[in-house]
Amino acid sequence: MLEKNIRVSVAMATYNGGMYLRQQMDSILEQLGENDELVISDDGSRDETISILREYQKKNSKVRVIKGPRQGVKRNVEHAIKNTRGSYIFLADQDDIWLPGKVEQVLQAFERQRAAIVIHDARVFANGNTSDILMESFFAFRSAKPGICKNIVKNSYIGCCMAFRRELLEVILPIPEQIEMHDQWIGVLGDYYAGKSCFLPMPLLLYRRHEKNQSAMTHYSFGKMLRNRLVFLAHFSRRVLYHHRKRKDIFVKMKKIIVDK
Repeated sequence: MLEKNIRVSVAMATYNGGMYLRQQMDSILEQLGENDELVISDDGSRDETISILREYQKKNSKVRVIKGPRQGVKRNVEHAIKNTRGSYIFLADQDDIWLPGKVEQVLQAFERQRAAIVIHDARVFANGNTSDILMESFFAFRSAKPGICKNIVKNSYIGCCMAFRRELLEVILPIPEQIEMHDQWIGVLGDYYAGKSCFLPMPLLLYRRHEKNQSAMTHYSFGKMLRNRLVFLAHFSRRVLYHHRKRKDIFVKMKKIIVDK
């Protein structure tokens, strides 16, 4: 049984996302409980995003809108995460759709698997038509599975499908500006310190495919891929070395969250 006092925080970063925002927020809010929250960091949107956010915040006490740092996507995501208060932090993009039962299934996976991070599968659909499924499994497309080396070489951590325990904030923050993807950073560090992530083979989200996210499903050039991996390894090594020198207790502390939960 799940604890009655579990508090879920959804961290969403927005920027000019008004076209799809209502559908996504509705799909999230209908799954949140009385003590849950949706924290949205807006990075200076110039479309109708702000007016939509204010409308939802006014009518729903679970919605909390904050001003983003205006320093790019990673900083905006980090800002949203920093302002969460929940025991379980779910990441959300502004343009996807959560399928019914996502929150419940992910929370059950945390407890059942004693995991620090849960990543679930997603279906990919064509923009504007949720019945036009382009891909039944994003996991299959990314050859998704746990493993530090595997996910440094080929990342299969998907931010919009990820949730993690609050205790991981101590090791994942701050997120280095130079790395390519915040989701890879969270996933690999979570695996390294806490030692257990759960890849849940259930499509609990509709991933919207449109012109502004084309890069999410295409490959970079070999040179850029190599550079991204080297940069990631450099920052990963620095974070680990820092904790070895300054916080030798951190491994015990992170492992303990799995045992005690």
